[in-house]
Amino acid sequence: MKEDRSKLIEVFKGTPWEADLLKSMIESNGIKAAVKDAMVVNIVLPATAIEVAVLVNETDYEEAMQVVREYLNNKQATDN
Repeated sequence: MKEDRSKLIEVFKGTPWEADLLKSMIESNGIKAAVKDAMVVNIVLPATAIEVAVLVNETDYEEAMQVVREYLNNKQATDN
């Protein structure tokens, strides 16, 4: 069995809530995603004290970024 040596790339960094939301949105588009540093936030720090990152495989970067951009555009539109 060949070992997967692909790189994980950050596509978003923000609050734990937003990171979990974006991870779910990315995965609903058929892309595997992971949240980095979420465990530290849940155990050690208040949820607003640190930003966590959403990571995807480098081969899925562009497709994942489309999801992130759409989320950020929608968020900006509702914030105004």
